[in-house]
Amino acid sequence: MKILAVDDEVFALEDLSRAIKAALPDCELCCFGTPGEALRHAAETAPDIAFLDISLCGMNGLALAKRFKDINGKTNIIFATGYSEYAVDAFSVQASDYLLKPVTREAIIRAIEHLREPVVEKSDQRVRVQTFGNFEVFVGGKPLAFTRLKAKELLAYLINRRGAYCGNDEIAAAIWEDKEDSQALKSHFRHLVADLTKTLADNNIGSMLVKKRGHLAVDPGTFRCDLYDFYNGKPDAVNSYAGEYMAQYSWAEFINAYLEDML
Repeated sequence: MKILAVDDEVFALEDLSRAIKAALPDCELCCFGTPGEALRHAAETAPDIAFLDISLCGMNGLALAKRFKDINGKTNIIFATGYSEYAVDAFSVQASDYLLKPVTREAIIRAIEHLREPVVEKSDQRVRVQTFGNFEVFVGGKPLAFTRLKAKELLAYLINRRGAYCGNDEIAAAIWEDKEDSQALKSHFRHLVADLTKTLADNNIGSMLVKKRGHLAVDPGTFRCDLYDFYNGKPDAVNSYAGEYMAQYSWAEFINAYLEDML
């Protein structure tokens, strides 16, 4: 998501920038102190959203909004100002929202949820992981078929750890919580890893799984995950969480409680 912010007060622009990055940590944000700089940038990049102050040196924020719309009618305008009396005029230029300073992360998230021109994020990742509700993996929009349910749970546990390396004994203790450690269990675990490795390789997504001696992890850069988007504050992910996380696995209950506390 490409965003620009315009305010001729340095400290106000810094505060707005921090709030935007807190609400949308993955966005491409460019900040400008003058309308001219912002307009030149908009002509080159076609931003998805423009946060504008009303009172600007050289050009009124309302006039600036009209210029942005002339450049790209799909740019969403959100006013961020200390003046409440311009709210009616702001919506005459089809603004998506009108926020009063100091602008907060929460206010920005609410504004993003009600854009006049919804932003469609482009992604080249074929793999989407769903953790809210039951755990599922989708490749090219289709559910990934696992030959063993425990292989699916193994992948779920690694995704739950968000790229951290996990020892084999730790993983086995989590997914077989009712079984004591034994050579038979270790052998079963090795077969499970081999099975998961083959399933991922057969679907051309073997790079999801990362191995080093006695440890496993996932590469978070190889897939899209609602949990990771939730932690990054993306509105769609926050809204999709309905109180259930990897509901079929008992070891996920702790994270589920943590997610509920974050709301």
